[in-house]
Amino acid sequence: MSVVSAIKNAAAAAVQALYQQPFTSADISVNTTKPEFEGEYTIVVFPFTRIGRQKPEETGQAIGSWLAEHESGLIAGFNVVKGFLNLQIQHNYWNNYVHAAHADKSVGQKPSNGRRVMVEYSSPNTNKPLHLGHLRNIFLGYAVSEILKINGYDVIEANLVNDRGIHICKSMLAWQLFAHGDTPQSTGIKGDHLVGDYYVHFESILKEQSEPIISRVLEGNFGDFTGADEERIAKLWKALQKPEVQNDDEKRGKIKDEIKELSRNRTEIMQQAKIMLQQWEAGNPEVRALWQTMNGWVYEGFTKTYERLGVHFDKMYYESDTYLLGKDIVEEGLRKGVFFRKEDNSVWIDLTADGLDEKLVLRGDGTSVYITQDIGTARLKYDDYQMEQSVYVVADEQNYHFKVLQLILQKLGEPYAPGIKHLSYGMVELPHGRMKSREGTVVDADDLVEEMVKTAATNTEELGKVKGFTDEELRALHETIGLGAMKFFLLKVDPKKRMIFNPEESIDMHGFTGPFIQYSYARIKSIMREFSAEDLQRLESYRYTGALLPMEKELIMLCEQFESVLDDAQREMSPSVVANYAFHLAQTFNSFYAKKEEGKYIYSVRDAETEDKKQLRLQIASLTANTISQSMKLLGISVPERM
Repeated sequence: MSVVSAIKNAAAAAVQALYQQPFTSADISVNTTKPEFEGEYTIVVFPFTRIGRQKPEETGQAIGSWLAEHESGLIAGFNVVKGFLNLQIQHNYWNNYVHAAHADKSVGQKPSNGRRVMVEYSSPNTNKPLHLGHLRNIFLGYAVSEILKINGYDVIEANLVNDRGIHICKSMLAWQLFAHGDTPQSTGIKGDHLVGDYYVHFESILKEQSEPIISRVLEGNFGDFTGADEERIAKLWKALQKPEVQNDDEKRGKIKDEIKELSRNRTEIMQQAKIMLQQWEAGNPEVRALWQTMNGWVYEGFTKTYERLGVHFDKMYYESDTYLLGKDIVEEGLRKGVFFRKEDNSVWIDLTADGLDEKLVLRGDGTSVYITQDIGTARLKYDDYQMEQSVYVVADEQNYHFKVLQLILQKLGEPYAPGIKHLSYGMVELPHGRMKSREGTVVDADDLVEEMVKTAATNTEELGKVKGFTDEELRALHETIGLGAMKFFLLKVDPKKRMIFNPEESIDMHGFTGPFIQYSYARIKSIMREFSAEDLQRLESYRYTGALLPMEKELIMLCEQFESVLDDAQREMSPSVVANYAFHLAQTFNSFYAKKEEGKYIYSVRDAETEDKKQLRLQIASLTANTISQSMKLLGISVPERM
């Protein structure tokens, strides 16, 4: 039981005894005490003043006195400041904790709670390699999965591969038209990169073909369009001429974007891609064979990238296997009256009564849209695992999509609909701006990882602290530092926030970075290597019984709070909570290690003032190292023994 839980239970007992009110620990608010006041933890007493009909100071005094009398093994003393009861915790409580926990390498691990959660992340398209945006997604999904696991959940890590659709046909068609039989083997290009190159090539041709159409539309010439598209483009052109639109950059931009998209759809190359998609859905043997070949190249590339990132999946789903199931569910919904069909044969759902819009769920030509596949996949996942919660790690650009998905599943009466959770995160950009797949301005994950590892190598060589390392050990160290820097930088920011990834800043050994924490861990292990195996073995039975100096107590307290940090990280589904905690813990140990007065290190381990203090500080060092290691492990980051 954590110290906060113990305080809450004791305070609940005090309130019940003093005021004969059925309060529980959940009714008690406990915070760490502010630095300007004496004590470690503070109880907010304002909620109890009404039932006791006392002033806040009197209520705090009454509860504090009861705790000091009845919980003397936990509470050493107290003071009251207005409506806040500040508690001093017995030194022996902290001594007992460091004795029990210092050697626990699985610190924080909770027993199984019997609850099952699926976390779906990565979800790449097979028309391009993984890029920087995917990395934030992957690291978030992995870390959230690990945080759920340590909190006792049974977690299935899933990856839904977007392996079909118009975007896949774009790269296939471009390869067919322009590749002249090139393969990863013949070119020496990694498979996912080769396919991605042809997606970019398709987009460049599409841009060439669409620009003249857009120009004609803006001049009022709609001859490239027919039927409903001609009516729509004419309406957009008229809207664009209105003075209020001409003076509004945002409105004008949205109209021009729609004109651009309609014009792109009228190009020859886009028409060819749409025909290829229809052929794929019809099972055309040649198209299917090309699709399997090119997807195979991409999967080989993805596997290499995932392995280097240290990521694995328990279950792979493919949209090519789920889109037909989605179509079947749409047919069920039509029979139930959940969906309706328009004159062009397309199928929709009307969500205007729910504050949303009408949503297309099946095109008029019978082909699926993203929501069709997601509807099918949602049912398939539940049939496979019957999980209580299904977490989708997807960027905040899809917030509306997931609101619609959950609402559709609720209207269909699907039992798993309430358990759908969209873990929305902000986009990641580079210092020079946003990346665009269509224009080939993305930063490939493989290239970025290689850059980070090379930078780590340069930095460690400049610091000159790697003497005695073999070449193999150095390569492993550079990989550990480079990947750790990238993962930590992308995870330390609250997922809901957009962020800028700065490679140089991420690898600074002295900043709020992964390498700083890795170096702090290596420093602790270096201290511990100064002692013999027999010295460290004796720690198992040693129990300190004296008073603690301020920073000894601070470090033990901080390590003890790890359990509460894990609770917060799981509740918020935010690895940033763990990242910030790990940095604070490493920073605090560095202050502990370097604290000097009158030229002497106050908290020296080797030169401790007594043998008891030496053993206590060795236990504190071991506890801190294990807690840092476990924190970083949850983020997918290794910590080196030497650095």
